[in-house]
Amino acid sequence: MKTLVLMEHDGSALRSGNGAAIGFARELSDDVCGFLLGEDLDAMNCEAAKFAPVITVDDPALADPVADRWAQVIAEVARARGAERIVATSTTWAKDIVTRAAGLLGGAMASDVIGHEVIDGELRLRRPMFAGAVHATLTLEGLPQIITVCASAYEAPEPAATPFAIEPVAANVTELPGSTQLEEVEGKVGARPDVTEARIVVSGGRAFNTSQDFEQLVGGLADTLDAATGSSRALVDAGIVPNSLQVGQTGKVVAPELYLALGISGAVQHLAGMKNSRVIAAINQDPDAPIFEFSDFGLAGDVYEEVPRLIAELNGS
Repeated sequence: MKTLVLMEHDGSALRSGNGAAIGFARELSDDVCGFLLGEDLDAMNCEAAKFAPVITVDDPALADPVADRWAQVIAEVARARGAERIVATSTTWAKDIVTRAAGLLGGAMASDVIGHEVIDGELRLRRPMFAGAVHATLTLEGLPQIITVCASAYEAPEPAATPFAIEPVAANVTELPGSTQLEEVEGKVGARPDVTEARIVVSGGRAFNTSQDFEQLVGGLADTLDAATGSSRALVDAGIVPNSLQVGQTGKVVAPELYLALGISGAVQHLAGMKNSRVIAAINQDPDAPIFEFSDFGLAGDVYEEVPRLIAELNGS
């Protein structure tokens, strides 16, 4: 099945989560092409070509990731290439742009996929529903299939020894919608990975009293592990951390390889955002905290004592 993998970028580099989309696509088909849109894409085209042949639409009219324009180009190229499956990583970008392209293309869509299997030639996709309370297994009827996968659900393939071909494609920019304009993009501050893309997430809960404590302990452990930081809603409501770090039903949904819950009790709203993590480890002073029921590893202790000890142990000091 001919597959286009939509490669997300920030204007200067590819997002790390693209590897999951490529890995998923390659498990299902040998006919896979990467697809990039934007302006000044040369460096990103070369990076993408390490994993698959690349189709690229490079035009100043696509400099800003405006959904109505990008979705129209995606739909036009997908039709022209006879793409039967379109894959992207499940991110805010995908929710804004890929869903609109799906509407233009018709077919069928599944989002936030965390696993799959093929039975008697039928692709069955697994995704969380109802804030993670249940997992649904579904099939898609109709073409094209539009699928977004969680960033940590699939392994990125190894880069090829010889880069694949890069094919520039011209877009009919004169007919692109012009009613929407981009005003501002708020970029992530700091060098840590995005919480939705990271393979390790270290999250803190109401056990942390100040922003300084959170940064020293949660941030310190995250930096030791090259991980992202997250938090429960309690810290956001208290003004200790920004809303962009919140994990949970009303925050971000993550499924990293390792989720470290520090001083998080395990309310159902928080569990909805991280219960699909491959391994969950928790530190909480209350040995009866609900988080321990969902943890693979647990330690009953004070985070102000145990986290510095863990950081020191990891640093070999």
